[in-house]
Amino acid sequence: MQYRTLGRTGVQVSSLALGAMNFGRIGRTTEDEVTAIVDAALEGGINVIDTADMYSAGESEELVGKAIAGRRDDIVLATKATMPMSDERNHRGSSRRWLVTALDNSLRRLGVDHVDLYQIHRWDPHTSDEETLSALTDLQRAGKIRYFGSSTFPAHRIVQAQWAARECHLSRYVTEQPSYSILQRGIETHVLPVTEQYGLGVLVWSPLASGWLSGAIREGRDVTTSRSTFMPDRFDLSLPSNRARLEAVEQLAKVADEAGLTMIQLALGFVTAHPAVTSALVGPRTPDHLHAQLAAADTVLRADVLDAIDSIVAPGTDLAPHEKHDTPPALLDPSLRRRR
Repeated sequence: MQYRTLGRTGVQVSSLALGAMNFGRIGRTTEDEVTAIVDAALEGGINVIDTADMYSAGESEELVGKAIAGRRDDIVLATKATMPMSDERNHRGSSRRWLVTALDNSLRRLGVDHVDLYQIHRWDPHTSDEETLSALTDLQRAGKIRYFGSSTFPAHRIVQAQWAARECHLSRYVTEQPSYSILQRGIETHVLPVTEQYGLGVLVWSPLASGWLSGAIREGRDVTTSRSTFMPDRFDLSLPSNRARLEAVEQLAKVADEAGLTMIQLALGFVTAHPAVTSALVGPRTPDHLHAQLAAADTVLRADVLDAIDSIVAPGTDLAPHEKHDTPPALLDPSLRRRR
């Protein structure tokens, strides 16, 4: 396992991090299965566990808390807030009112008195940066969080938040958690240059592109990834974007074979090769999934392999741009781009 410094914090983190979205009802994982996965991850050198309050409505945090009991100090523990936790309109977002409550709820579920990294799951257009950063700074000073970061922020919002922190003399985001894979390279255009400029640690999610790069999805095979049950559009081969992904996967499989690598090694080796990326989040649903991912921990891709990947999916290209999670609200809501 490789270890890298998380941005400018001085904290050493593993190049692969354990994502806990599949823990609980989403991934249909039991407490014993989660504990086995966490045990194997720690034995494999992973020292970062990342969850969120909304994963299985808090169940993921509860399972993580039970699995790390007695060894919390050896783990860089991260969680997130902002996404809706109920139908109540104020049980979401990045207001001080909600973040204080959400963090206390997360700490209770995790069974800890602090988290190392508290992340804003998505940019909240209804809340000012000053409001959010002020609340996070106070929570940091209270000892409930060590650092805080953003997740899936557009590049201009990362810049704006850094400016607001400096202007208002508040603590700043020290990490960003974007989606990044061989098939979704859009963040190379704006987000990664910005994170490098500000010295942010980068924990990338979905490096296997929701299973497209796991090796299980190939021409002529039935799609068997668990994601296909609750995100069927992402695997509907009648859609042009999915056909483009499948064609790319077939070409990438040849590159992996010629390099003597599995598809997982190719995919994880690619994202961790970028100088702006600190860690790649893997989200195993079973111990077998994790062991296949741990096999990529020390993978270093040769320059010719990286060049071959670039020739298949060009730098800065998203093969499924409609799946981006950082689209500005005005592009989604016509009323926000029309003068009243």
